[in-house]
Amino acid sequence: MPRRRRLLMWSLLAAAFLLVNFHRTATGVLASSLAVAFDTSGTELGVLHSSFFYIYAALQLPAGLLVDRYGSRRAATVSLVVMTVGVGWFATAGSFPAAFLARGLIGLGGSTIYIATLAFLASWFRPDAYATMTGLTIAASGIGGVLATTPLAYTIDAVGWRSSILAAGVVGGLLAGAVWAVVRDSPPSEAVDRDPPTASAVLANTRTVLGEVETWLMGALLFLAIGMNFTVLGLWGVPFVADVYEVSVQTASLFVLVGNVGTILGSPVFGVLSDRLGARTPLMILGGAAGVVVYLTLATVPPLPVVGAALFLALFANGSVTLAFTVAKERHAPGVSGTATGVINSLGYFGAAVFPAVMGAILDAYWTGETVGGAPTYTVAGYRVAFLVGAGAALLAMLVAVALHYRVSRERPVV
Repeated sequence: MPRRRRLLMWSLLAAAFLLVNFHRTATGVLASSLAVAFDTSGTELGVLHSSFFYIYAALQLPAGLLVDRYGSRRAATVSLVVMTVGVGWFATAGSFPAAFLARGLIGLGGSTIYIATLAFLASWFRPDAYATMTGLTIAASGIGGVLATTPLAYTIDAVGWRSSILAAGVVGGLLAGAVWAVVRDSPPSEAVDRDPPTASAVLANTRTVLGEVETWLMGALLFLAIGMNFTVLGLWGVPFVADVYEVSVQTASLFVLVGNVGTILGSPVFGVLSDRLGARTPLMILGGAAGVVVYLTLATVPPLPVVGAALFLALFANGSVTLAFTVAKERHAPGVSGTATGVINSLGYFGAAVFPAVMGAILDAYWTGETVGGAPTYTVAGYRVAFLVGAGAALLAMLVAVALHYRVSRERPVV
């Protein structure tokens, strides 16, 4: 099949993942609107944000099994349909419980798309291009993060937050049809009737993946890095800049936009470097060290330009942890790759479910009781403590990466 057709199919799956990232990070700009609409505290807002990740994280292992069984095309199409229904419900929710459940449905819908895309890459691209294409897929998700910052903020000003989210739902529905019509699971020369694995084979594969120490190390790394970075960029980054530096939400969203540009650039850069150098875990260690620097810097509440640079570096360095998916793929046969990536992705997004509520509780503890436009404002001291927690998480992530490097390097000369 021509290269152009292969890239078109990847582009549709990448666009689906872009949409997933848009929805999981949009609450940063939506924070004040949601706080007013549902009368939430910081902890409650963190729980609402996390509802996406509770379901998303819990379903990563089942998602891997489903992709291994049914293929990327069917899994991604059904995911987009379910996510679109959830988006429509969230945009029209009249209460906090309804919004919580609707955002959970969005997480349910988005849960298989990344795993489906990785399985597609394993079938359609050479092994020495896998990390590069994975990086480009993450970069596409970064564009979704960018769209969920300043562009969304101005759209909300123009038409309101509910209409803005409904419009994104329409895009998801159209994309579901395009994925079904265009995407194929494997090249024609390799296409065969998919024989679902037996229950005993699924159980054996799952036991193999869960029985490896390396699986848990990669999962712990993602738990810490994704958990903290997605919390700051996806929820509390905009309120931090708006509260501490006393700027508008639109202005604050510009700094989070800069952070998401780091996602667009970081994952492809680390992917290309990894494929060219044949190195995985050393780059992951480097990314962890950068995270420590970022959150220690933010804890000092530096000048605004430094905040922008720090947020950019945080998401740029976060690109290094996506190499864990390449390590997982290289450790297992193709039929098990969905299960392996699903397990470690699950642990990563459990971090994204836990950290928002933790950070929200820290900020609530330092809340003075003041509100602006009905939304609570938080103190500098609260943000300092939260970022010090982030620095500790980054340090732990770096140490986990060192442990992973030690174990994997004993198996092969170069990792």
